[in-house]
Amino acid sequence: MLLLFMVDTVGGQIRYSIPEEMKKGSVIGNVAQDLGLDVKRLRSGRARIVTGENVQYAELRTDKGILVVNERIDREQLCGDVTPCSFSFEVILENPIELHRITVEVLDINDHAPVFPNMDKPLRFEISESATVGVQFPLQSAEDLDVGQNTLQDYILSSNDNFILKQHENPDGSKYVEMVLQKPLDREQQSRLSLKLIAVDGGTPQRSGTINIDVTVLDVNDNAPVFNQTVYKASVMENTMKGVKILTVNATDADSGSNGILAYSLSKMKGSLADIFKIDETTGNIYVSGELDYEKNKKYELRVEAKDQGGLTGTSKVVIEVLDVNDNAPVINVMSFSSPLSEDSPPGTTIAVLNVKDADSDKNGQIKCFIESKLPFKIESSLTNYYNLISDQQFDRETVSEYNITIKATDGGSPPLSSSKTLNLKISDVNDNAPLFHNDRYSAYVTENNPAGISIFAISATDSDWSQNARISYILEDTQVSGSPVSTYVNLNSETGVISAVRSFDYEQIKQVEVIVKAQDGGSPPLSSNVTVKILIQDQNDNPPQVLYPVLTGGSVVAEMVPRSADVGYLVTKVVAVDVDSGQNAWLSYKLQKATDRALFEVGLQNGEIRTIRQVNDKDAVKQRLTVIVEDNGQPSRSATVIVNVAVADSFPEVLSEFTDLIHDKEYNDNLTFYLVLALAVVSFLFITCVVVIISVKIYRWRQSRILYQSNLPVIPYYPPRYSDTLGTGTLQHVYNYEVCRTTDSRKSDCKFGRAGSQNVLIMDPSSTGTMQRIQSEKSILDEPDSPIEQKPPNNDWRFTQGQRPGPSGPHMPYGTHIRWTPKSGTRATGGPEVAMGTGPWPQPPTEAEQLQALMAAANEVSEVTATLGPGTMGLSTRYSPQFTLQHVPDYRQNVYIPGSTATLTSNPQQQQATAQQAAQQALPPPQVSAQPEPPKAAQTPASKKKSTKKEKK
Repeated sequence: MLLLFMVDTVGGQIRYSIPEEMKKGSVIGNVAQDLGLDVKRLRSGRARIVTGENVQYAELRTDKGILVVNERIDREQLCGDVTPCSFSFEVILENPIELHRITVEVLDINDHAPVFPNMDKPLRFEISESATVGVQFPLQSAEDLDVGQNTLQDYILSSNDNFILKQHENPDGSKYVEMVLQKPLDREQQSRLSLKLIAVDGGTPQRSGTINIDVTVLDVNDNAPVFNQTVYKASVMENTMKGVKILTVNATDADSGSNGILAYSLSKMKGSLADIFKIDETTGNIYVSGELDYEKNKKYELRVEAKDQGGLTGTSKVVIEVLDVNDNAPVINVMSFSSPLSEDSPPGTTIAVLNVKDADSDKNGQIKCFIESKLPFKIESSLTNYYNLISDQQFDRETVSEYNITIKATDGGSPPLSSSKTLNLKISDVNDNAPLFHNDRYSAYVTENNPAGISIFAISATDSDWSQNARISYILEDTQVSGSPVSTYVNLNSETGVISAVRSFDYEQIKQVEVIVKAQDGGSPPLSSNVTVKILIQDQNDNPPQVLYPVLTGGSVVAEMVPRSADVGYLVTKVVAVDVDSGQNAWLSYKLQKATDRALFEVGLQNGEIRTIRQVNDKDAVKQRLTVIVEDNGQPSRSATVIVNVAVADSFPEVLSEFTDLIHDKEYNDNLTFYLVLALAVVSFLFITCVVVIISVKIYRWRQSRILYQSNLPVIPYYPPRYSDTLGTGTLQHVYNYEVCRTTDSRKSDCKFGRAGSQNVLIMDPSSTGTMQRIQSEKSILDEPDSPIEQKPPNNDWRFTQGQRPGPSGPHMPYGTHIRWTPKSGTRATGGPEVAMGTGPWPQPPTEAEQLQALMAAANEVSEVTATLGPGTMGLSTRYSPQFTLQHVPDYRQNVYIPGSTATLTSNPQQQQATAQQAAQQALPPPQVSAQPEPPKAAQTPASKKKSTKKEKK
């Protein structure tokens, strides 16, 4: 449906036109656009609709700035037959306050059909057959609540031969109809007629109402009643009491007899008119039967009828005007009220907007508005019937926190009527007052050894502000106490101000804790003030006395000597004790609890001095034992006990003999625990060591067996006897090992230096070329100097000459050498032929010739190696030196010792012959050889020197 609206720019008013019966939420108009306001302004100003009516037909949506239908609008209910129909309201905004009036005109729609009163009952007419043509019969008018084009427009009479329909229009524009006789009635032909009267409106779609007409034809009464006035007018005060006559109507009938007797009646009236007026059927007097209200209806129009007994009627119109009376007091409506109001609001601030109405008219509706009492406010008029309440001075909430403002409105009637409205204005607080403490400093006390969390002191501050501005929070300032943050000592409840202990205090460590508490309110910005709280720690008797003298030091016994010549009151010693507590908790008293002879000694109660109370005699025991108890004066008291040993003797030996047993017993008790712990540790260590050794031996044997299993070559062990130079002047001052290995898994072998004092073993492999292979030692047997299997010299005069000594001349090799030869494809050793290692023993002991052959082959092999390598490094890894030079290799070509013989083989043919001759003459005693100086030793590395020294010592 198309919405029509019109903006009235005069006086800041807007007028809209909308049809009635619009759905709830339908848009009436864009208020923001029509008023030239921003939508944000509507939201910030809390724009809203104010009206004095109970029903609010419109709603303002500030988010879109539009005006929508809030309640169903029925034009007929709202205005009745008054046209045009409209209602008004105001839109008010705040910050700053603005007021705009909006008028909405409600357009009629064709929502009502014409209705005849008592449509269920037909209209009945009794017409005389003598009625002349043209006689008019008034018909009941239909009512249509719509207005304008939608209201009743036409009447239609069902087709008949006797009657036609004639329409008339009242001065107010309403229509009524009459049925006119156009053909005389003939009762003999037709005594009854049944007609239908149809009322049609002009709306789209068209609506209609129907009523039946029953006509009864009578005889002769051919004159209808006639009123003496066409229109009757009267005035009545709105406060007229019920039963008061307003006017009298009069009608006449030319007929006589019963046909001339008239009865007056008011035609069917709209709405509540039938309850307001009534007419006397006989006299035609019209009375007030209900309450009149000028504010509801200012004028009433009635239709009066006069009917004779022949059925003829005459009609007339009655207009009644209602006069106003000052019967309505002004009504004060608060459109906007800013409460609470900030105390820092400047003078001239608008506090409230008031709408004052009076339903009366003229002077009765003229209003004066004012404030009764003398207050810092004033009233100013803005728009018609609108007043602003404005502040007139500065406020102070701490002085006056609220105002009761009574506003009175009086009209201009006689007598005048008035009404009043009281507004309770609260002054909101501004944070202009800081919290205040009652004192500048506070002192609190707490006893030491207090439980953690105990409350010590409650601090309180006041703030004359209100609400959040007076809400005080207590804050503990971050200070240091004895180098630690104060928060490690005390805690402060920010809400209650209760100071509680974080931990237990010790008076002996700290005597007082000084904290700074800040009280801060909740204003913005917050205000605060500080106060100092000194927490004093009170001492408790929590420390027993400590004896300083006498003291047992290192388990020794201290004894005081008293000569037997000591007189009464002799000062033996003095017990010195202290108590770290303070006050009376540190007052000490000394008492003698136990003594060997209580009649001999006494203790000073205050000073702890031990004195004799009688003469010492010879019968007194030398060893006196006194037990002194030291007590403080606390509640409860604490004590300490000390034992004082006193020796009654004149000489020190006498004292020593008495106290020796005591000292030994004490030392024994002190050392017993230490010895037990030490024994337990030693046993545990030995057990663990044995387990580790056993596991190591098992692993070693397993690895040795794996090495033997992995070699496929036979090993032929041979153990020649051990010979030594008895005089120590020969060339073999030490025993040497030469171990050479060649296996298929030579990577697991390494180059070793043999140890001095082990037996040399020479192993031959039949499949090889006779090279030296492996030298093993049997230290477990041969290293023993007194071993029974060690071979003795052949005779007592057995000696080697310098030319007969095997090996190099002189002790050039202090260590045996273990050499491993690897295959040519290996990477660990080079410079020599491959040597294989056997695994099986010889089937028979080797003969002397076989031994000689093996030694010669070994000598030739070494010669080849020496010739091949030349001077310099051999390229073999050694165990004791990073480099193994050729000067360390013994020259087996010079002389070779034959086991079991005194002969020496050389690589020189001449020397071999000489050696053979010597072998033939080995029965002869060797010549005496004088001692000769040893040649200089070969160059050794530091590791070789160190090992040599150790082996020589061994």
